[in-house]
Amino acid sequence: MVGRFSRLVVAMTVRMPKWFVGWVSRRYVAGKTIEDAVKVMHRLSSEGACFTIDVLGEEISTMEEANFFLEEYKRVITAITDNKFDAALSIKPTAFGILLDRELGMQNIESIVRLAKDHDMFVRLDMEDHRVTDDTIQVMLDMHEKGLENVGVVLQGRLFRSLSDIEEITKKIGPKADYRICKGIYLEPSDISHTERQPIIDATNMCIDAMLDSGSYVAVASHDYPVINHTLAALKQRGMGPDINDPRPNSGPKRPHKGPGYEFQMLLGVRGPLRRKLTAEGHRARVYIPYGEKWYEYSIRRLKENPTIGTQVFKAIVMPWTNRP
Repeated sequence: MVGRFSRLVVAMTVRMPKWFVGWVSRRYVAGKTIEDAVKVMHRLSSEGACFTIDVLGEEISTMEEANFFLEEYKRVITAITDNKFDAALSIKPTAFGILLDRELGMQNIESIVRLAKDHDMFVRLDMEDHRVTDDTIQVMLDMHEKGLENVGVVLQGRLFRSLSDIEEITKKIGPKADYRICKGIYLEPSDISHTERQPIIDATNMCIDAMLDSGSYVAVASHDYPVINHTLAALKQRGMGPDINDPRPNSGPKRPHKGPGYEFQMLLGVRGPLRRKLTAEGHRARVYIPYGEKWYEYSIRRLKENPTIGTQVFKAIVMPWTNRP
């Protein structure tokens, strides 16, 4: 019943005028500019949060468009540095032209990763749909070969291939790997991915276990209690937790601005009380801060591909006090 109601709210919302979608999305999107994102980060820094910044937009049609993302991420690095935020970058390889001109796209990505490294900053390669899974993983491996180890990748639990991807990445760079694991927002075909909720959760939890056992850094990006509770139990089983030096015998290098081998990550505006609870318990909790002119496209995609947001939209409208961002 709750699921049907949530989907109904989403179906109604995506058909509403753009101004209404903007009103709803202001909870989940920092705004149109880096200045908007800075205001949000100042507010949430007082709660002990750290951040990942994402300039909205993905696959481009011309290499000239990649220049925008290149320059905008330079502005992001400057803003993080000037404001002394505990923050990292999240970039989509397709936004830098990796599908149009691989060599130039790689040069664009490398320039941002190097600049971030100069500022002691981490870069996360966001994962898009299955067309670019191989390319995204390879970009990460190529950066490591160049000595740029301040870069990690996202894997999606719903994909059948993710466990074997973890195994292959472990063979190549071992515990230097740095993952964000999520269920995956892209609705992939049933021949390459799980499509039902429980199998997706089970597969995601298996990936978390495999990542932890590989000695890698593991960022668990989920708002689902079954995933979070599984992670907490898995950490306890391995002697990991807040204020404990990573005890895994195969643990990777100590990373600046990171937790003791793991952290939790959540979207801006989603389950703020849970994030604050994890922070109060001593866990590192990172907030994903998206901003940009593409806020409308991002908002519609999030609503369509994650219908459970519908209940949160309903609460934001009629009971805003129940789920403070």
